[in-house]
Amino acid sequence: MTLLPEGQLYIDGQLRDAAGGATYEDINPWTGEVIAHAADGSVEDMEEAIAAARRAFDHTDWSTNHAQRLELVRKLAELMKVNRQRFVDIAIKETGAAMGAVNMANVDGPLSYFDTLFEIYDGIEWDQAMPDKQAWGSTHRRILVREPAGVVGAIIPWNVPLYITVGKVIPALMVGCTVILKPAPDTPLMSAIIGELAAQAGFPAGVINVVSGKDPALLGEMLVTDARVDVISFTGSTGVGRRIMEKGAPTLKRLFLELGGKSASIIFEDAPNFAEAVGQSIVCYHAGQGCATITRLLVPESRYAEAVMVLEHAYGAYAQMWGNAEDPANFMGPLISARQRDRVMGYIETGIREGARLIAGGKLATGKGNGFFVEPTCFVDVTNDMAIAREEIFGPVLVVIPFKDEEDAIRIANDSEFGLSGGVTSGDEARAIRVARRIRTGTIGVNGGMSMDVDLPFGGYKQSGLGKEWGLAGFEEYLETKALAIRVPA
Repeated sequence: MTLLPEGQLYIDGQLRDAAGGATYEDINPWTGEVIAHAADGSVEDMEEAIAAARRAFDHTDWSTNHAQRLELVRKLAELMKVNRQRFVDIAIKETGAAMGAVNMANVDGPLSYFDTLFEIYDGIEWDQAMPDKQAWGSTHRRILVREPAGVVGAIIPWNVPLYITVGKVIPALMVGCTVILKPAPDTPLMSAIIGELAAQAGFPAGVINVVSGKDPALLGEMLVTDARVDVISFTGSTGVGRRIMEKGAPTLKRLFLELGGKSASIIFEDAPNFAEAVGQSIVCYHAGQGCATITRLLVPESRYAEAVMVLEHAYGAYAQMWGNAEDPANFMGPLISARQRDRVMGYIETGIREGARLIAGGKLATGKGNGFFVEPTCFVDVTNDMAIAREEIFGPVLVVIPFKDEEDAIRIANDSEFGLSGGVTSGDEARAIRVARRIRTGTIGVNGGMSMDVDLPFGGYKQSGLGKEWGLAGFEEYLETKALAIRVPA
């Protein structure tokens, strides 16, 4: 078995071990074996990181030196691209990504985004002149000034950590914030390499810090409750998002929360590619471990039997195609951990008890090896009040729900506490757009349209979160706006 390098902390410009040399095991989801050890950061380590980030923001010119920031972020971007193969190895062995997923959002997508991020940055209007105002017998010249928000705590999930790190850390650094990057316990090395490359690029001490730790809550709660941290940018579950809001309230923390989803795709009876659209709805990308993954498929009663037949065939064919880490045509590997595997199996058992009909999967895929494999799973005859239709499973589970007509489809799609992504497919584009406008969700694709990209804002409605990531709106999460008015002498 090939091991990955050990993961260190990066605090105040130094790559180092955790206090006392504490480490913990990093597990390979494909095999269930230890693949590396990572620094197990302590309260003392996080305290040093917060102090360093605060010091770098308050007592250096990082927040005002635009040229230095751009130069160093460009260096970091180039180093990340040069080290692509290391990111690939980590994505496969640490996050359980298959090569098809690696070639997309897990590695190659975020590494390709830098040019667009720099273009967006160039469009930021740092000083915006407002019309002069006549008041109290004088002329008042007004300017809106945009400034970095301060110290950012970036809390990263385990599903696509590089993608989300680029979305949070790069815009924050570019606009002049300082950052403490806190990875999920399951994927420490994908963040540790960022610290290593930041050191190589020559970032000033304290500007970027990386603190990993085994405890799922300890280090993150320090960031959320510490008054020296101005912004928390978190991607993860809705339950943890609620706790962050609660714990951040005493310091009125600015929050970006990208949380859970239970997104719906509506395929109307007039879709010219009905069978193809239904067949492509199987949940397999990265084993369904994506907040924006569409896991509710809504099909018309008039073509429901046909849709079920198509799905039975599609899942039957895909059953032989997944589980090979090195196959670029494969998008599905194991779940991240034994805990997540057991959670997904619990939902499958719940679906069976609720009376949904299982037409594919539903079992542990023991034939794939000793890792955390669950078969691609599909339930039909689902009603929207079932737990498998309402709760985020975060696994390879699709639920299929019939609808009567257009109004019924809209009602079912919106009958959710979540509102993150979705899709509408119809042979009548005007109809599809009309329906898409009525779905309460942050992103939605029409007839296969790609509604998520580096230049588009991404974020949810309802309990799917607060704020936006990516696009210009993603930069604005890390900016404050100051109104500056100058009285002009008569």
